[in-house]
Amino acid sequence: MNRNNEVFTLPTGKLATWMLDVGENVPHEIRAALVASLFGTLPIFFGGVFNTIAVAWVLERRHPNLAFKAWLAVEIAVCIARLCVLVAARRRSQRGEPTLTGMHVLLAPAWGATVGYGALVSVLSGDWVAATLSFLSAAAMVGGICFRNFGAPRLVAVMIFLSLGPCCVGALFAGQPVLLLTLVQIPFYLFAMSAASWRLNALLVSTMKSERENDRRARHDDLTGLLNRAGLSHATARGHGYDHPGGVRPGMALLYLDLDGFKPINDAYGHGVGDNLLARVADRLRALAGPDALVARLGGDEFVIVTDVAKEPQHRELGDRLIAEVQKPFQFGSDVSVSVGVSVGIALVSSADDEIDGVLRAADEAMYVAKREGKGRWSMAARPPLARTGDFADSMSDTDA
Repeated sequence: MNRNNEVFTLPTGKLATWMLDVGENVPHEIRAALVASLFGTLPIFFGGVFNTIAVAWVLERRHPNLAFKAWLAVEIAVCIARLCVLVAARRRSQRGEPTLTGMHVLLAPAWGATVGYGALVSVLSGDWVAATLSFLSAAAMVGGICFRNFGAPRLVAVMIFLSLGPCCVGALFAGQPVLLLTLVQIPFYLFAMSAASWRLNALLVSTMKSERENDRRARHDDLTGLLNRAGLSHATARGHGYDHPGGVRPGMALLYLDLDGFKPINDAYGHGVGDNLLARVADRLRALAGPDALVARLGGDEFVIVTDVAKEPQHRELGDRLIAEVQKPFQFGSDVSVSVGVSVGIALVSSADDEIDGVLRAADEAMYVAKREGKGRWSMAARPPLARTGDFADSMSDTDA
């Protein structure tokens, strides 16, 4: 739903929040996407604005009295206000600022009320040409209201009620018994279109939930729940605060980890224990890395941590902690206790890095340096960032497997 990095904020006012409520168990990002849908479909918006202003202008020319002049003036004022808020909101969304969503939502029923007012004064005027034109205009708006705003079904119901409800009031005082049929037609129409809006909204939410789950599965490792390679690339490029225009952000550290001694355990105890061990290693890495770091499993027994802990002593201390914690025994039942080590390659992200792959390659090669030096230790990658094999400083921790 978001276009060109546009992000629309949720409203804070009680009335606007109520009108945008779509029920429980709807994640925040889906609610935000539904809000964004209210700012789209511009052809429907401009078509509705043109229609209502044109009808109000024609009928004001036909009946140049206070009631019709007030209709035209309020119609123009509300439409201009809606347009100004819409333009300002889209500009704010691109700058990451609050997007006036509450005002945008409240102006929509105000516009519906102007349509209803026009229908009321037209039928009370006794001019059946004016009444027919205004009623047709109000009815024509319902389709656009429903299909432009079905991301917020309550808003749809309120807008339809305010635009068509006055037609029923006018029918009661028009002195034409045939118009009393609208007392049956319009409530039925309101119910049918509101129900259709709720149905469309439910289908949209269900589809978005499915897409969200499919996206999560595509970017996460099934065994550990960590990011996979695709998820890591996406996160370092677009989300979680790692949104440097070229990809990864200077100042981060990337740690590439490979378990020492995992294969003998997998062979001795079977894949069940091996998979459980990987999942428990992942839990330790998550806890050690902290909530703001990215933790990924690239496959097999290889893991990656991307963190802002990039100052000289901090990333070295993190490497030491990882090695010390991972090698602590894992207990499986009462009679099986296993231990693995880990070798770590560390690469710092500089302003010369424009993608995650180069940093991964440097950290991977540094990790193999640690392996060659005896395992159970870390190695620091030399810079420039896209260094080739053998271009690494052999700065090691003193931790052994």
